[in-house]
Amino acid sequence: MRKILILAVIFFGSSVLGLLVAGWLVPGMVVGVSGFLVAVVVFTVAQSLLTPVVTKLAAKFSPPLVGGVGLISTGIALAIAHSLEGGITFDGPMAWLLGTLVVWLVTALGAWLLPLWLLKKTVRKARGR
Repeated sequence: MRKILILAVIFFGSSVLGLLVAGWLVPGMVVGVSGFLVAVVVFTVAQSLLTPVVTKLAAKFSPPLVGGVGLISTGIALAIAHSLEGGITFDGPMAWLLGTLVVWLVTALGAWLLPLWLLKKTVRKARGR
């Protein structure tokens, strides 16, 4: 149960970072203050549910797409989060493309680096006892 909670925190944290960085860097992508939390939760849940489904479909129907599963599921999750009012808006196809790329990159790095950071703190805490 603890592992699931830690993974949820990591996914949520990397989603927050990804959406904030993309909203800051990508012209035409706006992350609204009023719907930010809802957009992050929807994006995180959609991304978590879509990745295994898209991976299976890509492996079955188009194996070369397996490498792009993260980008595809990020784009779909952004579209779902975008459908809610006040969360995320895009001004044109270039904002969609760049937004998807930046969110994917930041969330991938976050999902890789956040566990290392959390583990480092846990190890330090265990040694201090």
